[in-house]
Amino acid sequence: MTGAPITRADHAREAAVEAALGKLDLDDKARLLAGQDNWSLPALPGIGLASLVMSDGPIGVRGVRWTADDPSVALPSPTALAATWDPELARRAGRLLAQEARRKGVHVLLAPTVNLHRSPLGGRHFEAYSEDPYLTGEIGTGYVLGVQDGGVGTTVKHFVANDAETDRFTVDNIVAPRPLRELYLAPFEAIVENAHPWGIMAAYNRVNGGSMTEHRHLQKEVLRGEWGFDGFIVSDWLAARSTTGAILGGLDVAMPGPKTVYGDALATAVRAGEVEESLVDDAVRNVLRLAARVGVLDNAPAVVAGPQLPAPLDSDALAREVARRSFVLVRNEVRDGHPALPLDPARTRTVALSGAAARDARILGGGSATVFPPHVVSPLDGLTAALPDGALTYRVGADPSDQLAVAAQGFELRAVCRAADGRELGTVDLPSGMIQWVGVDLPDGVTYDELHSVEFTGTFTPRESGDHTFGTRGIGPLVLTVGGERVWEGEEGLGTSTDPFNAFFGERLPRARVTLLEGESVDVSLRLTVPRLPGMPMDAVAFSLLHLGPQRDPDDLIAEAVEAARTADTAVVVVATTTAVESEGFDRTSLELPGHQNALVAAVAAVNPHTVVVVNTGSPVELPWRDDVSAVLLSWFPGQEGGAALADVLTGAEEPGGRLTTTWPVAMADVPVTDTTPADGELHYTEGVFIGYRAWERAGTTPAYPFGHGLGYTDWEYESLDATADRATVTLRNTGSRPGRETVQIYLAPQAAGAPERPVRWLAGFASVEAGPGESVEVTIPLRARAYQIWDEETHGWTTVPGTYEIQAGRSLTDGRLSATVTR
Repeated sequence: MTGAPITRADHAREAAVEAALGKLDLDDKARLLAGQDNWSLPALPGIGLASLVMSDGPIGVRGVRWTADDPSVALPSPTALAATWDPELARRAGRLLAQEARRKGVHVLLAPTVNLHRSPLGGRHFEAYSEDPYLTGEIGTGYVLGVQDGGVGTTVKHFVANDAETDRFTVDNIVAPRPLRELYLAPFEAIVENAHPWGIMAAYNRVNGGSMTEHRHLQKEVLRGEWGFDGFIVSDWLAARSTTGAILGGLDVAMPGPKTVYGDALATAVRAGEVEESLVDDAVRNVLRLAARVGVLDNAPAVVAGPQLPAPLDSDALAREVARRSFVLVRNEVRDGHPALPLDPARTRTVALSGAAARDARILGGGSATVFPPHVVSPLDGLTAALPDGALTYRVGADPSDQLAVAAQGFELRAVCRAADGRELGTVDLPSGMIQWVGVDLPDGVTYDELHSVEFTGTFTPRESGDHTFGTRGIGPLVLTVGGERVWEGEEGLGTSTDPFNAFFGERLPRARVTLLEGESVDVSLRLTVPRLPGMPMDAVAFSLLHLGPQRDPDDLIAEAVEAARTADTAVVVVATTTAVESEGFDRTSLELPGHQNALVAAVAAVNPHTVVVVNTGSPVELPWRDDVSAVLLSWFPGQEGGAALADVLTGAEEPGGRLTTTWPVAMADVPVTDTTPADGELHYTEGVFIGYRAWERAGTTPAYPFGHGLGYTDWEYESLDATADRATVTLRNTGSRPGRETVQIYLAPQAAGAPERPVRWLAGFASVEAGPGESVEVTIPLRARAYQIWDEETHGWTTVPGTYEIQAGRSLTDGRLSATVTR
């Protein structure tokens, strides 16, 4: 495989890299490969090198501080972005994130995540794109191209087979060569070939016995040797565990710092004869090449600068567009001659909205993808603005948050940092009751040496009267005060989780129940005496103030929603997961919606035949009522403009554009791959190449909604298909009464069974087309040679399987409209 063409600017950058490398001694070289703090590499002024800054960035650019002082645009979740089936839209999203990164002084985004949806139970499912490697590679390519269009680097992650969260630091994933190549490595390979990314992130886990940060075969022989990757390889945070193992295995940068396996330890290993200095030079070249590309190395032209930068993008408008284009309408029943959606203003004068997530939308997943947006448009906000005055009513109906959550709604908090003698060192306003300061995240003027205590302090204004539960999460001595009264004091020790982050954050624990009145503000505070833990790899402060509102009788809440829905023309119910159900750091054990949300939908549907359900989740959930409601719309985690986009789609101002990137089951019992828990430290991928729709078709089980499924607001007739082994040309016509957009999907189905065993069919190409009412449109979709190949475990290479193949063109995996036969 060859990389991008070499240009004059590339030669200039390489010359600058070699010149800079020649000026460095061993200690400087080793230091450059270790984080100087949580987010950056050290500057070396002697060679004209500025500090390289990294930031989490799948859906927004948080920057180097865990604070809302500098808000970040929050795009829809990666699963939502992939549901657009539009690499060009992903590229525009990447350009917006590059724009945000430049504004925040960030040079490299720690994204995209291109691990696969091996199982719907995977806790980080929402942060990855799809169960299909080809679709994942295409969307990831668009994202990387977009970010790098803006002169900002990417780190495609997590290399490789990091498809679940259980024991992610220690698990050894045992994957046979064929599925490893055809599924899990395939998106990385496609992105390296088509987008030329400037970085790759090595995962926490092991693969077939080797730690990924030390995996010489995969990092040096495959990634660099076979694929020609010339960027830098950075460890996931705290993933690097061995100095010699990492440098011999091809890892360039060990993060975070200042305590890493590189730096002084690496220089010592070279002087002891354990490591050749030439290996250190190779890693430094990769880091300097990245610095040259992003414009922080003197005498090296940045890849993109000044007038070459893309035109500025409107972040609110693009976030809204991505959201509506990602929404997947999986059910839209016609009753009395009219579809449930879009809402007909002549027939829908009143709308009854219910569901706690309609008021408090979950716009993004948890963990490292968290950003703090400048504003959030909830479904209630969006529909209130879009519908006539008096048309909308709202009832909670059911609240899935029956567990303690980070204090947010109604809380106004700041953090006060003090020295041991009580002196105030600094303060910062907080977006919620969570502090996660690592390295340089501390407020201005605060240092770890002087920091003795941190206190959440502020007010809480309840929106409901009753018993409010307050809790804590964190280790060390804590004091909780509500309304001027000390309600709990104690100390928590380090947790026992094998995940060091979860061990450091501690458990969510209830501490006190306080009776409060709606609208009456009370003072609240939570003070942590910062623990000094020996052996911690980095300086950090992490603790949370938790809250749970009064728990009303679920039957009463449902009854209120039912009464409002009974007389409304249309009922809209929003259901959702919570951070306790779906987030980074753990896998799910169930696909059920939390709380009494299923009972709410069933009760509302029983009294209103025009019930629309909006599913606000990042991953598949069971929908036991799906056949009893008139419409089901999947909104994913829709980002900061989600409510506005929802109003656009429900009212028909815009069409829902999404198609499923992963199969949605009827019930968890039907899911072919559910094993995410290691046994004796190992997780065996015994299903081989059969994950996602490949596994569903092999099992012969019918899901609730198949891969690729999604409805629009118009109809399409597929008129003709002209296919060769290398391309498929499809002509289709919009037979509806309004303009529309269609995602044409091409599947390849081998006509001969036998060895090697292959799926019934697989995605080989796709394209989006637009047409007005009555218009025809033609699209040609290339078919790659790789679509006809398998990884031969005997010859250790790709081989074409000759024979007859059916080219299937249609609207989803199971909704084929035209077919043609070709020979390869």
